[in-house]
Amino acid sequence: MVQSNDIRRAFVSRLKQALSHAGIPEWGAGARLAEMTGKTAKAASKWWNEESMPARISMVAIARELGVRVEWLQYGEGEMLARADAAVPAGSAAIKATSEVDSLSNVEPGPESKGLIPLISWVQAGAWSEVVDLYSVGDAEDWLPCPANHGPRCFALKVRGESMFDPHGRRSFREGDIVYVDPDRQHENGSLVIAKLTDSQEATFKQLVIEDEKRYLKALNPSWPERMMPINGSCQIVGVVFSKVEMF
Repeated sequence: MVQSNDIRRAFVSRLKQALSHAGIPEWGAGARLAEMTGKTAKAASKWWNEESMPARISMVAIARELGVRVEWLQYGEGEMLARADAAVPAGSAAIKATSEVDSLSNVEPGPESKGLIPLISWVQAGAWSEVVDLYSVGDAEDWLPCPANHGPRCFALKVRGESMFDPHGRRSFREGDIVYVDPDRQHENGSLVIAKLTDSQEATFKQLVIEDEKRYLKALNPSWPERMMPINGSCQIVGVVFSKVEMF
């Protein structure tokens, strides 16, 4: 299990490497980071002291100013610097070896990880719109690799219950499956959403149905009682579910 303090510590270590590469001394680094990002010195000091992590837009600004790859700086993925010679020449031994393995296997490589995101509780999801700094959520249950592109506030949830299990549908979710949620994606009719009812402290997972000016939350399970729940004026959409990991 990856702890958030370990992630922040590793980020600061990479940040120090990037500052050294750019010829910037560590003394006064907080002020320089504030200048790069347009954030306050207090916010930059929290990054430097391993108390929080920069949001994605600030991470991009820091990487650009220091001349390093943002995925390396934020997640530790790949090389620090972009390499023009990274492509492998056609006909190389590496490609030949890969082709030989592929010819003997019916398994293709999985999608490349798009970074780590926090697995949180349903109570935390209900208050997610109030979270300013993603990495200040120190009690995330775990940090999981995400298989798809996502916004800076993305999080994951573990499905509870059978309300979204449809034995005959393409989109179906069993208890224990992991769903990835992006608060920055626009929801629309038919979207799978995480929503919070005004009279509840927890979030819920349903399909959003919009008919004329009325909105409903729909359970995908055809046997579920009260599949359609009207939500006009009584619900906040926390985020859109865009991917899942099915647990066996």
